[in-house]
Amino acid sequence: MISENLRQVRALIEKKCSEVNRNPAEITIIAVSKNFGVNEINTVFNEGIINFGENKAQELIQKYNELGNKIKWHFIGNLQRNKVRFAVEASEYIHSVDSLLLAMEINKRAAKLNKIQKILIEIKTSDEETKSGVADESEIFDLAEYCKEYPNIDLVGLMTMAPFTGDEKRIRKSFQALRSLRDDLNGHGISIKELSMGMTNDFPIAIEEGATMLRIGTAIFGERNYSLEQD
Repeated sequence: MISENLRQVRALIEKKCSEVNRNPAEITIIAVSKNFGVNEINTVFNEGIINFGENKAQELIQKYNELGNKIKWHFIGNLQRNKVRFAVEASEYIHSVDSLLLAMEINKRAAKLNKIQKILIEIKTSDEETKSGVADESEIFDLAEYCKEYPNIDLVGLMTMAPFTGDEKRIRKSFQALRSLRDDLNGHGISIKELSMGMTNDFPIAIEEGATMLRIGTAIFGERNYSLEQD
């Protein structure tokens, strides 16, 4: 089932890329594996996916200890400062940097590991109260400037979550805002590439709007058992 799900996801990505004249090789599939075990992850890995996303620091470090760095781990959830050490130890990318204090802690922890930690700034592009991220434009620019100065972090992109809605215009507006912000930052010499946007419900729209990283869980693994979720 997982292998067939992944085949369908890849086919849809290729179809959408063809429609908008994009190269599928420009897009990284991040298989969001929270609440799924090593067997399911290995099934996806054996199909050629090497990028996996986790939302909880404790769950991430457990899977990292079992599977190691054959996988490129992406931390994509809300990151508390007291859990930064786990995320930095295991992750190649941290997508959810939303404050200067968090960036400073990541830089400090990465320095202790003699590591350059790749990060993305999480941007709030919708008015949903449940969404996290930096919303104020001047704060975003300041945070990006600071991140570029830290020696042990590498600011590579921006991340957002579109509103959970059937209104395609609202979803598209959210993704367009992230792309526009990336272009504005690059115009000011920040120089970042990645746009982490698009999930199971909206990744075809994200492809149309320039996503380079898709965070896809349910469409690959199936429905989750949330009773297994860890703090």
